[in-house]
Amino acid sequence: MPGRAFRYGIEHEIALVHVDDGFADYTNTSFDQLQAVVDALPEDPSDLAHLRVGDQGIKRKRWYVEGYERFDEQGALVRCDPKGLEVRTRIHDSIEAAVDALRTDLRLLDAELDGTGLRRTAVSFNPVRSEYRIEPPLNAWERAHRQDSPEERTAHLHMSTYGPDLNLSCDLLDEAAVVDVGRKLTYYSPWLVPLSFSSPFRDGGPWGGLSARTAVRTGVRPAVLVFLSGEDGQLDADPSLTQVARLPAEVGRIEFKAFDSCPDPELYGELLSLLTGLVLDETLPGRRTTPDAGLHKHVAGVGLADDEVHAGTGELIDAAERALADRPADLARLGRLRERWRRRESPAGAMLAAYRSGEPVAGLHP
Repeated sequence: MPGRAFRYGIEHEIALVHVDDGFADYTNTSFDQLQAVVDALPEDPSDLAHLRVGDQGIKRKRWYVEGYERFDEQGALVRCDPKGLEVRTRIHDSIEAAVDALRTDLRLLDAELDGTGLRRTAVSFNPVRSEYRIEPPLNAWERAHRQDSPEERTAHLHMSTYGPDLNLSCDLLDEAAVVDVGRKLTYYSPWLVPLSFSSPFRDGGPWGGLSARTAVRTGVRPAVLVFLSGEDGQLDADPSLTQVARLPAEVGRIEFKAFDSCPDPELYGELLSLLTGLVLDETLPGRRTTPDAGLHKHVAGVGLADDEVHAGTGELIDAAERALADRPADLARLGRLRERWRRRESPAGAMLAAYRSGEPVAGLHP
């Protein structure tokens, strides 16, 4: 597939800490507090061709409050319990442009957070509270609403997790090919995700592994979603692999959802180059419609320290490198990712080292 044009976008969930009072979540932070930050950020109507607003109008900007919405018996919004913020880029014609856009919007967010007593932190699982309890229990309207899809049914799980959606689309891929790529990336997800691990804490301290997010989330929720133009080609799967596009810009999108949040947007760029190479690859045989939950749990504990996992990840980097032979910018990013792989490095390792040296990490104090 040489010469095919790709487009990219990044959706980055943001965990927050109170500067003087630990991790920020729905127990000590209100929706209105976070919405005030979003209200102060600029709104650009031209974003709307790229970004979905949603039924409640909360997502009108590139930044919005991420949380769990509660409704009354007639379906009217009553409240939104916040877990943090999200920032989304528009669709860009290069990885460099998407990464630069994310950096710019994070700087704008940091400027608005300054003086609020809140700041961003890089962690992919709530380090003090593993479970979001739905209180009060769902009413009849909410129960019906939450059965619309496997993802609605398990939406409460995302209240403990923070991660990116790395989006890419490729021209000349028909919908059957897009679904096939989604199945390929779902199969190889356990060997992709260790490069991003950044959730070594839960329930107040280290839990013994590197990605609590992966251990809890992937398998119950999808590793990949692909967006199709209509009902034709949709697969019946739990969790979902396919979804009907909600706006024209989503048609043909491949959304990789299983990486942990990355502290440096540059790592997102490297991972997008890896995904690009795997889309272009025509040699890897593995396919799955739903993620292997057991294998993800295993990898979440051992990461790249495990020789078999390390070798599997290396094989994917090799395959991507071969497929990217005529794309020098992608090869440069992949080279940096390969160095991380050689060092068996993930953000979780640096987080644990900082914690063990006595530094506070994500609002946790040793």
